[in-house]
Amino acid sequence: MPVKADVAHRNARIHTLDPARPLASVLLVADGTLAAIGGEELLEQVEGAPEIVDHGGSILMPGLADVHNHHMIAGRADLYELQLDASADLSVLLDAIQDWSADLAPDAWVVGGGWGIGLIPELSDLKALRALDEAAGGRPVLLRDDSCHNRWASSAALALAGIDAAFPDPPGGTIVRDPATRAPVGLLFESAVIPLEHAYIASAPTTVGQDAAACRRGIEILHTFGVTAFQDAAASVQMLAALKHLDDTGRLDAWVVTSLQINDHVLGTTPIGQELIDRRETYRSPHHRPDFVKVFLDGVPPAKTASFLESYLPDDVHGTEWRGKTMMSLADLTGWLLRVAEQGLAAKIHSTGDRAVRMSLDAIEAVRAAGHAETRFQIAHGQYIAEEDQPRLAELDVIADISPPLWYPGPIHQALCNCLPRDRAERIHPNRNLLDAGVLVAGGSDWPVVPAPNPWHGIQGLVTRAHPTGTFPGHVWPEQAITLHEAVYAYTLGAARAMGTDDVTGSLETGKSAEFVVLDRDPFTVPVEQVGRTTVMQTWFAGRKVYDRLPAA
Repeated sequence: MPVKADVAHRNARIHTLDPARPLASVLLVADGTLAAIGGEELLEQVEGAPEIVDHGGSILMPGLADVHNHHMIAGRADLYELQLDASADLSVLLDAIQDWSADLAPDAWVVGGGWGIGLIPELSDLKALRALDEAAGGRPVLLRDDSCHNRWASSAALALAGIDAAFPDPPGGTIVRDPATRAPVGLLFESAVIPLEHAYIASAPTTVGQDAAACRRGIEILHTFGVTAFQDAAASVQMLAALKHLDDTGRLDAWVVTSLQINDHVLGTTPIGQELIDRRETYRSPHHRPDFVKVFLDGVPPAKTASFLESYLPDDVHGTEWRGKTMMSLADLTGWLLRVAEQGLAAKIHSTGDRAVRMSLDAIEAVRAAGHAETRFQIAHGQYIAEEDQPRLAELDVIADISPPLWYPGPIHQALCNCLPRDRAERIHPNRNLLDAGVLVAGGSDWPVVPAPNPWHGIQGLVTRAHPTGTFPGHVWPEQAITLHEAVYAYTLGAARAMGTDDVTGSLETGKSAEFVVLDRDPFTVPVEQVGRTTVMQTWFAGRKVYDRLPAA
């Protein structure tokens, strides 16, 4: 039967991830859509004279997906901000701040992030604040930690935000203070960062064009790793407007799902909640689906803001019985989930501690009982899940949104071990148990919490439970390793199903959008220890090449 096609991709080993035809050698594309998939015989069925792209025997597979990132924040950081090394010590950070500040106007903000959360004890006194003030030349400083939940601020920034000894800790947040004077030392946890973020936003509001440039830069970086579909985990109205602008001008080269913030304890954007939800359809576009909400239910373990069933390791601030708190009651969480389900929206719930996970499951159970069987729910991170709660994810049809770089050996893993007993700290991400129970596990990065949104590192880490480059030794709960095919699925069709984009992407099937990557190796045949070194040579979106590692001369 004749096939109409604009472009024929041939001479490739193609992993389609379609069980009905797992391997192919030819893709036919018409108007950005896959018109046919098969062997070389397809070329004889093409009408007319399509453009022929010969891949020289290269490996092709579907474009990858990232179920959890913050692409506009990452793009803005790459374009405009100071980027710090999470493994750097305080002296290295101060040198970097001083070098960056040297080229700034005297009243300009020093903005950036990436400092390691393990530095919190060292930054928790006035000596560190004085050093920061000196390095920045007295300028206002706003530096996010590597979890993006906490901030390190200078005296000038604290003053502009109105944060002083008399300023009370807000609900859900902590201002770290000097024990003798109660003066803030510059460390702000969770919702305490909001006044600081508001002060910075007021001083330097961005335009739609600037926000669009940040979104586009984030997507360009994702393309270098083969990612063509993603879910931004905490969307603002500024992001929605930027994505609409890009799509309206033909420059949104990815499938984007956004998660509209119900509550905000770390970003400082407005509006949030129902006011933001009410605007969502204004910003829907062909490649952008504002179909989720985002709930921050707890914080992060290294800052002791995640909510656990058992106590953290004791310290002078929290004592011996501290288990963290949730940012909503069960009743409030259930109410919000019912409310958004009635509006046809899905929900991503940030739950890092096992108590927060249990509360999420209890609320979802109530929503299911109220008749919302089809509403999609993701538990974001779900790093720690009590053994008795693991089967409940499958029973309640809850998706596990996981980001491997947050738990395999590295600085973040070490920070977890510093705040929790090691035997508990290492029982993290029970992926094997979840898959065996029938849970959909979807891969993400949480970039820029991690330095790069590299899904190949995530895939290898899921299989080996070790650091993909070997930079950090050891394994974390190796019994929870999954297979390579399961890991690849988590970053392709699994993530697409989690986001609700599997109708257009995630596998190479006739009728889906033509998204695929060209690789330097076959991840299914090389030793698993080499999968993390996979290099993307080309990325194609909707039939167009959007990234070329070796562009034509």
